[in-house]
Amino acid sequence: MKIDPQDRAVSFRRRWGVPLGVATGVTAVSVAAVAVFSGVGDAKPDTTERALSGGSPTKTASPSPSPRPSDGAQAGGTGSSPSSDRTGDPNAFTITDTKTTAIDPGTAAKILSSCLGADAAQYHAVAAVRAPLASRTADGVVIGINPADQYVQCASEGDKGSSPDSPPTFINDRLWGTGRVIEYFDSTLEPAGNGKHLAVGAGHYSSDVAKVTVSFGDQKKEYPTVMADGAFVYAAALKPNTPVGRHYMGPDPHIHAYDAAGKEIYNQAEDPKFRSN
Repeated sequence: MKIDPQDRAVSFRRRWGVPLGVATGVTAVSVAAVAVFSGVGDAKPDTTERALSGGSPTKTASPSPSPRPSDGAQAGGTGSSPSSDRTGDPNAFTITDTKTTAIDPGTAAKILSSCLGADAAQYHAVAAVRAPLASRTADGVVIGINPADQYVQCASEGDKGSSPDSPPTFINDRLWGTGRVIEYFDSTLEPAGNGKHLAVGAGHYSSDVAKVTVSFGDQKKEYPTVMADGAFVYAAALKPNTPVGRHYMGPDPHIHAYDAAGKEIYNQAEDPKFRSN
């Protein structure tokens, strides 16, 4: 559908699977992306429409991607019994691992190739990591960039890549508006077996930012992200503290940005565009 991302309602994670142009809470499937850009610092020039992911304000077109399993859907789960529908307390969870490992350049190139098809020749990987555990559909993430500083995000599964976006190059290449320092790409939360879930997210940042971290839910602890060429990526294994069902949404990720002096210059949890929702 053709959409104007400025018309989208804001949430910490955007669910895809209903038409992307729906302007109010899109809450359907597993892949999520946020579309708000806020903070301090100078933004890059606003020059042309770019391919974005997760609802950046420079894109006016994107077909809705194919539906994927719901967040928290349990393998083999059927029906809608009370136990399978339990959403659980999104803030009752434990982060069990945030360690990522680098994907070698050759494998990263294969992932981009299978994810982007003919467009892959335009991009090279700038951040490519394996997650601390694998979900049913992904074991890591690769961020690529082209000579025009346009970003793409691909989920990895071995040496294969995939994207929920249509086209897969639907992602932003710049920050939007004066004073913005952080932009969000796709973020996901998927079951990973043994009661655990895999949270993955990415975005990019302005030159004002020296460090990007992520926290989850109402927990204060911040975890480092992988940063390279203006892009950041995080991946975390988490386990709900109580049994949950197929509609488990999990904790919201909160991005924090710091300048070179160590001063926090952006906190997603305090961003009024998120707090209003």
